Amino acid sequence: MPSVLIKSTENGPNLVVVDGKVVAALCRCGGSSKKPFCDGTHRRNGFNAQPYELKVLE
Repeated sequence: MPSVLIKSTENGPNLVVVDGKVVAALCRCGGSSKKPFCDGTHRRNGFNAQPYELKVLE
């Protein structure tokens, strides 16, 4: 079973990490024009959020 980690970056997107590789960056700020994926809008709209990690267990 692959190792899956969801990592919320500080002031940035949620990263989906599978077996140590980032496979997706998901928007948390709500401003992306490519939802659900991050397009970097969080840098321009002043998005602020704390980092967090969630490991998905088998």
